[in-house]
Amino acid sequence: MELSERKKRILTAVVEGYIATAEPVGSKALAEQIGCSSATIRSEMSELTAMGYLEQPHTSAGRVPSPAGYRLYVNELMERQRLTEAEAAAINDKLAKKDQQIEKLMNEVGQLTSSMTQYPAYALAVKPPVAAKRFDFIYVDQNTFIVVALLTDNTVKNKLIHLPFSVHQEQITTLSALFNANFTGVTDREITDSLIRTTERAAHDTYGLVAVVASFTMECLAAARTAPVRVAGASQLLSQPEFRDPDKAHALMNFISDGSHLLDDLPAVSPEPGSLRVTIGPENLAEELRDSSVVMASYDAGGGMRGYIGVVGPTRMDYSSVAAKLSYIAAGLSRLLAGTDAPEGLNNKMVLKESERHE
Repeated sequence: MELSERKKRILTAVVEGYIATAEPVGSKALAEQIGCSSATIRSEMSELTAMGYLEQPHTSAGRVPSPAGYRLYVNELMERQRLTEAEAAAINDKLAKKDQQIEKLMNEVGQLTSSMTQYPAYALAVKPPVAAKRFDFIYVDQNTFIVVALLTDNTVKNKLIHLPFSVHQEQITTLSALFNANFTGVTDREITDSLIRTTERAAHDTYGLVAVVASFTMECLAAARTAPVRVAGASQLLSQPEFRDPDKAHALMNFISDGSHLLDDLPAVSPEPGSLRVTIGPENLAEELRDSSVVMASYDAGGGMRGYIGVVGPTRMDYSSVAAKLSYIAAGLSRLLAGTDAPEGLNNKMVLKESERHE
């Protein structure tokens, strides 16, 4: 059902009032702002509640936005914010050091984002998918051989394999040929049970040698694509009214501090530099984030790498301000690391597309 302009104004006012005060918003507070009587505001708020955009925490209390209300606000109602000159200068100053290593830069970007948004922040740069380029199998003796894997990122991995049974050099030579034929040019996620079984049959392998080497290969490839996540400002949650409960705050802080959880959601973010994605409350897949929102922006990290920066906070976060800051930082990182420009500001169409997968 299409909302009237008055309902949109009331919903916007409730969202922004709740963001500012963390207190339910009542009809009296909105009457003068909207230019209607308290009775009219109450009627409209009741309809918005029935439509699922507002919630009433207590019988006599005002209203607060629901996740659906926040989603509509983010997609259609909020105004784009622009950074102040001081905020832009602070970001530009932090990104001016072109000679710093990517690890140090990620630490500083995370700290900068957290300090500017007052929410926990994270930053990472993800390598492109890695595959094996070549395998070498070195026969040592009847119970031992070495596997050497050259990866497409030009790193070399090796493993000494001890066997509780005897093998001949011809068997190891056959394995080498089959792995170079079947396991080069594929990522860890493309190494399937079917591929392993097919190779076992070709090698007449009844001892599980193919499975052992395939497992080693998958471990190497997975480790090569895993990006360390730099998390900053987890304790910022303690300043938010929603996390006054110490148990609730520490549970989320522990979840955020283990940044590896944040990697699970990256496929849902557009790889285009400057793309920005907002997930609100129950839209998040992780149970620990069901009462929180995550805003994530992508940037071009150069050398085929894709970078991401984001913040985690209460559903009551100031989405417009956070989006403006993340977009500006992402654009600056793209210029610094890859010499490419990313669009500034929040692209509402990108946010809408991302929300559609939750509908």
